[in-house]
Amino acid sequence: MEPLFSTLFPATDKSVWQEQVRKELKPAQNGEDGYESLRWHTGEGFVLDPYYTASDLIDGPLTALTLETTQAAQKRNPGWLNAPERTITTGKADNIYLRDALTRGADALVLNIPGQANRIGDLLSRLLNGIKLSDTPVFFRLTSENATDFIQSLKTVAPYQLKGGLLMNTGNSTAEATRLTADSPQFRTICASSHTFHNAGATATQELAFTLASLADTYDQLTSGGLTIEQLVHKTMVSMSVGTSYFLEIAKLRALRVLLTRFLSAYSFSLFSPLFVHCQTSTFYDATTTYNTNLLRATTEAMAAVIGGCDVLTVHPYDAVLGKSTGLPDHEIPDNELLNHGLPDQKSPDSGFSDRIARNISVLLKDESYLDKVADPSAGSYYIETLTHMLVEAAWALFLDVEKQGGFSKALTNGFIQAEIERAYKAKIDAVRNGKVLVGVTKFRFDEPSNQKDKLSKNHPAARLVGSLPEHRLAEEFE
Repeated sequence: MEPLFSTLFPATDKSVWQEQVRKELKPAQNGEDGYESLRWHTGEGFVLDPYYTASDLIDGPLTALTLETTQAAQKRNPGWLNAPERTITTGKADNIYLRDALTRGADALVLNIPGQANRIGDLLSRLLNGIKLSDTPVFFRLTSENATDFIQSLKTVAPYQLKGGLLMNTGNSTAEATRLTADSPQFRTICASSHTFHNAGATATQELAFTLASLADTYDQLTSGGLTIEQLVHKTMVSMSVGTSYFLEIAKLRALRVLLTRFLSAYSFSLFSPLFVHCQTSTFYDATTTYNTNLLRATTEAMAAVIGGCDVLTVHPYDAVLGKSTGLPDHEIPDNELLNHGLPDQKSPDSGFSDRIARNISVLLKDESYLDKVADPSAGSYYIETLTHMLVEAAWALFLDVEKQGGFSKALTNGFIQAEIERAYKAKIDAVRNGKVLVGVTKFRFDEPSNQKDKLSKNHPAARLVGSLPEHRLAEEFE
């Protein structure tokens, strides 16, 4: 009889493995032992080991109770909506594009609506022709914060239960927009967003804390205006940018749900189903040099978003940083192009090659990676669970610090939030200057014959301020 594996390979604890690592790896020139060289000093201010084991439930910051609490806060149903983004121009031509996208892998739509308040009804009528919002969720970004007129026009065009929502803070009109859509529980009118903080260079901890603080301010205003917490929660969504640090971004989204659950408990509200989370790939990490490498970034970000538990995913085209999304004209795309990925073999009447690639990233993650078959696939990973817990505690402490200053608006007015994020942004820049690689920018770079920076749209985020926070791209200073 062959001996059991348990006798051939006796159990060892983590300390034995650590000692073996120290033997295998030579000490660094500065005297640091081999194991220390493998530890990750994160921009969040805490240090992560290269791996974790079950013993860390006893000896580390993670406990069985916090593990159970974290997992209980996560999304219960697998899958997500593939929601490409479109900036609207004429309405009719856009309608052709949107209807085509819905036949080629899109499940929902994100629409940037221009501020034509006096003609918004006509625009929506042309734009949504043949698109039923009771079946297809549509999320709107408005250039104006006044959502009341928009909602009234939308209900005229689509006089039935709506799905989707407003991907923006609609200011003083949020309460009225919420009341007007009370008959559409799946149309969310309250949105807390991390994009401003993310694009200014915030750490994951800062993104979580400041997004939560902005939601707290919004809830305070709306409850003071007569709405109940029960009315607010189910009309709320959180929209997050997802960056390139794979495990950190997975943990960030999982930590978000834990923080939201903890936050709502302060209102004596039990969250029976997790809040709705929209994610979009980051523009902060996009580059104009060797811009095809943005496709690699978007794929990593999209995968982190779905493993982290997003409900809706928007993947930006890899050439959106140039102010366009038509990497190749349709006539240059072969009819048998593999990137059709099993979808109808026909050319889009308006979309370009990069639009198709962005849309198909989500399709690939579903149809080839099967990530839509399991809810919270990273649950039980000691590494990600530990990182999630660390983010929760760090973000909660920063959130409480903001609250002690009088809340989000006051912390923004007194410059606290700007100063915190500016330090984080400078640390990211310094890391690149000290050798951190930006693929296609500081290494493996290919410059096009013409200067891609000249093609940047004047409306590109790099040229704008959002409130008192600047919008950056990490690669800007190195292009």
